[in-house]
Amino acid sequence: MQGYSSHTVSAYGRDLGQFLRWLDTRPSAAWSDIDIHCVRAFITERHRAGSSGTSLARVLSSLRAWFRYLAARGLMVANPAQGLRPPKSPRRLPRTLDVDQVQQVLEQDGEGVLSLRDQAMWETLYCCGLRVSELVGLSLEDVDLRNAEARVLGKGRKQRVVPIGRFAIDLLQRWLAQRGTLLKGEECALFVNHRGQRLTTRGVQKRLATWCLAHGIDIHLHPHMLRHSFASHLLESSGDLRTVQELLGHANISTTQIYTHLDFQRLAKVYDEAHPRARRRPA
Repeated sequence: MQGYSSHTVSAYGRDLGQFLRWLDTRPSAAWSDIDIHCVRAFITERHRAGSSGTSLARVLSSLRAWFRYLAARGLMVANPAQGLRPPKSPRRLPRTLDVDQVQQVLEQDGEGVLSLRDQAMWETLYCCGLRVSELVGLSLEDVDLRNAEARVLGKGRKQRVVPIGRFAIDLLQRWLAQRGTLLKGEECALFVNHRGQRLTTRGVQKRLATWCLAHGIDIHLHPHMLRHSFASHLLESSGDLRTVQELLGHANISTTQIYTHLDFQRLAKVYDEAHPRARRRPA
């Protein structure tokens, strides 16, 4: 599947596997017998089992792609998943940190080269608004500290250029001065593990959990929360939705608009706490 990340390909494979196992329980499992009613029954069953609208939208996308493949090879006449829409589910707002919490994470000092690398990663995630997959995908040639910018490969293999803040530049310079002590051969990755190899997304997630535990930070923190916090704080300060969209690499502005809901929630909370006539007096 060209243009899709490995995570998307794995998810599509799991979705298709679920559908095939479900088909085995049906009286007829022939491809020619699969119609829109069959697919709708599968989606309905998954919804009753607790799958969210977002998950079911991905399932339908997986099935549409699979049926297109079968139709192109003459195994099906039409695409039975075409036109089906998943049930709507409540929109979940992303979890973010406030500015003080971000500072608590970023302004901890550690010992040794790995702690320096970790601090540089957290600062880069937050100041550039990166996905963790984009962070581990960075190579040395992608980062231009003199011009304070990084070239990022995002979803759908789309490239974008993002600015690098001065705190991140300082930490990256210090990390690059020590990076060679971990190398055992040639490696172009910006961030490497203790064996001198490119870090994985799972490796970054584990290091962030360890970082919080070591520094007494009582927050269940994952790397994507730093990206969410970047977007929320930038939008709160600037109000420039289009710029935030470009920096995040969102294809559709509707994806970025979720952060305006976070901003409104914050305003509403301040209003409720501060305005003398915002709440009823106790009876």
